[in-house]
Amino acid sequence: MLLINTRRDTLLAPLQAVSGIVERRHTLPILSNVLLEKSGDVLTLLATDIEIQITSSSAGATGDGNGAVTVGARKLQEILRSLPEGAEVSLTLDDRRLLVKAGRSRFSLQTLPAEDFPSMALADGDVRRFSVAQKEFRKLLGQTQYAMASQDVRYYLNGLLLLVDGSELRAVATDGHRLAYASMPLEAAPAELREEGAARQELILPRKTVIELNRLLADSDEPLSIEMLPNQIRFQFGEINLVSKLIDGRFPDYERVIPSSLKNVVSVARTALLQSMVRAAILTNEKFRGVRLMLADGSLKIMAANAEQEEAQEEIEVDYQGDALDVGFNVAYLLDVLNNRSEEFIEWGFNDANSSALVTVPGNDRFRYVVMPMRI
Repeated sequence: MLLINTRRDTLLAPLQAVSGIVERRHTLPILSNVLLEKSGDVLTLLATDIEIQITSSSAGATGDGNGAVTVGARKLQEILRSLPEGAEVSLTLDDRRLLVKAGRSRFSLQTLPAEDFPSMALADGDVRRFSVAQKEFRKLLGQTQYAMASQDVRYYLNGLLLLVDGSELRAVATDGHRLAYASMPLEAAPAELREEGAARQELILPRKTVIELNRLLADSDEPLSIEMLPNQIRFQFGEINLVSKLIDGRFPDYERVIPSSLKNVVSVARTALLQSMVRAAILTNEKFRGVRLMLADGSLKIMAANAEQEEAQEEIEVDYQGDALDVGFNVAYLLDVLNNRSEEFIEWGFNDANSSALVTVPGNDRFRYVVMPMRI
């Protein structure tokens, strides 16, 4: 049976959208597959890892009728990528094989039954819905996601806190050593969100969900629809639907972590500081990545050393008249925030060498980055 006859890009685009969550090796072999389902001229592709499910569809697929099958996602994607742009591709079901044909190329792939494919059940319960521009939400994630933990035993840190408070949406990530906070207004927030005293709702997105959203969202004003439930969150944008389970845990009280008062604040040219940090990092200890920052009137020195007794020193002129400071930081934590900002200047606030430092952006009260010092 000729399941699909279409152009390469009509099949490849939705396949690339869903295949990012597919694990190469899984205890359930079918989870390495993607579900292809054709109804009329609409082709729908679905992938899941049990925790996240992504669906994407495209029109313009012709064939002998309707049908569904699952096939190895990575193999099919690599085959389609290797074909010339604009090539005509046909997928034919032959017993338990899927025959992929394009020009004089032929591929025979194993399949598994579509009815065995595990799809996530959509949760019921109170739903909070709102819509934002894709680029604004992608920017919110970009300002915070680098501070997420990756394999922390405190599982609730391996994700990102998303919080709706009135007509404001906040994102917070921390790994216990640094914390990134960003917020954005919900300009088109529903009336029930804008009401004074409206209940705050917070949930923790898994790390993998955050990374996939950052990959899939466009840098455009196209709408992103978000539905928040007690144990699930759903995103719909373009032809893509993403459903994710949530991390069940209590996120740290980030408001207590952000310093409320600072004795000293210095404004630093971001690009100059970034370039100096990159150079100094070359000679840091590979395990600890520590750098010393020495701040005095009009000068900021950045120093690094390693086990081979090699040393690096950088010095930047700054407009500063305040307390002298000699403090150590993990240079990777500083590079993360500098690389993920685009402003000309950043502000660095501190109280003393033993307390956390606060990185902010002049004129922007919607971003905060807290980093703890380290002993060097």
